[in-house]
Amino acid sequence: MEHPSPTQCKATLNAIADALYVIGGKWKLRIIVALREGNKRFNELQRVIDGISAKVLSAELKDLELNGFVSRNVFTGTPVIVEYELSAYAETLNGVLQSLSEWGTMHKENVKKSMKNNEPVEA
Repeated sequence: MEHPSPTQCKATLNAIADALYVIGGKWKLRIIVALREGNKRFNELQRVIDGISAKVLSAELKDLELNGFVSRNVFTGTPVIVEYELSAYAETLNGVLQSLSEWGTMHKENVKKSMKNNEPVEA
């Protein structure tokens, strides 16, 4: 396997840092996955995503909206209804989400196998 040049390595590290800045953390991808099922109101999202506080959910939704992944729709009436939905731009994450899901499943199985055999996790 050919090693990348220092310039290529730095570019890769910067691109990954940029991506993690936007979608990293404990909650953002969970929110995106929850919204893939369809539009949801704030309380629905909070129920679907175990352990997230209202304060954190609100902040994460604002970040996701700012970065173009989520739209906030306000329906005036009595009562006023606010729904969150994924934007078309959020679909650019489909490959990332699929890869993370597959890797997460593989890693969990690898850890289980290693624990069963009392060995370190294989690379």
